[in-house]
Amino acid sequence: MSRIAILGAGAWGTALALSLARRGGHELLLWSHSQALAEQLSVAGENLRYLPGFTLPVDIHITSDLPRAIFEADILLCVTPSQHLRGVLTHIAPLLTRNQIILSASKGIEETSYLRMSQVVASIASNPFAVLSGPSFAQEVAAGMPTAVVVASTVPGVAQTIQRDFTSSTLRVYTNEDVPGVELGGSLKNVIALAAGVANGLNLGHNSSAALITRGIAEMTRLAVACGGRRQTLAGLSGAGDLILTCTGSLSRNRTVGIELGRGRQLPEIIASLNGKVAEGVGSTAAALGLAARYAVEMPITEQMDAILHHNKNPKEAIRELMTRPGRDE
Repeated sequence: MSRIAILGAGAWGTALALSLARRGGHELLLWSHSQALAEQLSVAGENLRYLPGFTLPVDIHITSDLPRAIFEADILLCVTPSQHLRGVLTHIAPLLTRNQIILSASKGIEETSYLRMSQVVASIASNPFAVLSGPSFAQEVAAGMPTAVVVASTVPGVAQTIQRDFTSSTLRVYTNEDVPGVELGGSLKNVIALAAGVANGLNLGHNSSAALITRGIAEMTRLAVACGGRRQTLAGLSGAGDLILTCTGSLSRNRTVGIELGRGRQLPEIIASLNGKVAEGVGSTAAALGLAARYAVEMPITEQMDAILHHNKNPKEAIRELMTRPGRDE
């Protein structure tokens, strides 16, 4: 039996807690930064705000006390929005013991530093680290629909430990050693999904969506390889798999934001309509461009998406510029 602390009670954290509870054999603690949400989860037995419709088993212990959540935990599963990971880890760093595994399921790049989540963790703690990613809508994982994900770590045995503790009849976990490739696949696909949503919102048809997805994976791969990732990783679950899901699935928040942008709505209004849920691509777009500039990697789709999000560029004009770029070899 492992003691697993799930840090973050949003939709994804709640879904992973449900998956682990369904598997059985672990002691589970679900931490919420909000005392009010923790109380609601305990009283209602359901995450009414972020993941309604799924009953939380009584053996998932709910708390808003962060030190209590991590006490003697074998695995700290971090499912906070990526921009909040540093704050959470800084708070608990003095309490960490050396062998506690930090497992990140946050898909983003830190906005100010352009750091991946593994690099954020390394700047604060020296614990063994792993990253969990792949095509996985929270609602479907919570419902027990068959899902395959990947866990990556460079620390011997850590990925295998996560694979053993998380694999169930509904969640298949593959292992990998390519941490930067898995992290960047999970982060950059959100940016491309925003662009695919824009194309959908503009009613540009299936051809444009297919082109954006295909050229998007090329763009993601260029940056991942420049950062030390492997090309084949971006062809796997955390790259092409997650990209296809997020660009085409109706449950994708990033795609939804893109659709509304394509329809002419303003970003602040769209974000407000998410009711506290996070579309990671909005924050990661500028960070991805900053990281690309650091490695001199060209990312035309990301550039146009940043212009739409942060510089009020007309989506139709952005698409036109993508289509009229100078000719290239594929």
